[in-house]
Amino acid sequence: MGFLDGLLGRSKPAKANLDVLFAVPQAALTLQAEGFAFSGHGAVCFRDSDGRADDEIIASAQEMIRTDPNATVQLHHDEFGFTWLEVVRPSGDVSGLVTDLHAVNSTMADQGFDTALLCSTVVFEYEERRLALVYLFKRGTFYPFVPEPSAARRRDNPVELQIRALVEGDIPMEADLSRWLAIWGAPGL
Repeated sequence: MGFLDGLLGRSKPAKANLDVLFAVPQAALTLQAEGFAFSGHGAVCFRDSDGRADDEIIASAQEMIRTDPNATVQLHHDEFGFTWLEVVRPSGDVSGLVTDLHAVNSTMADQGFDTALLCSTVVFEYEERRLALVYLFKRGTFYPFVPEPSAARRRDNPVELQIRALVEGDIPMEADLSRWLAIWGAPGL
């Protein structure tokens, strides 16, 4: 940020620190001790742009993940116009999944598509329910998202707050609860 930007009150958003994704395995251990199990699912959410440039990058990322016989990858489009690249690994391999998500995010960011990235998810299970730790790319923080299984488009806020309290020592948590966005229709949930 330049001197003039400071005077005029303009700020440049901080560059996301993708390496914090590698703290998720520790958070997974903390959650596992409390009865939350890693499901094997995760995804990267982005806004797909017109043209072939980002399509080639996504295809390259998918191919890179497919070289591992223990991982599957698939594209999904949600009702809100976002594209999800879902990765599925054996349920014990949270480190492998995080590495895959980091590779996809890094590849897109390095090729200039960082503004298209929205979030990444790592999905857990408990009591036959699913929840996600959501990484906000532009903020460099996480928040829990727990959809209520018995009601359409409702969240289980008490469990979300419980998860925040459990993992806030392991991963950087988003302090602004208004940024804890609902990600209805996310793969794996």
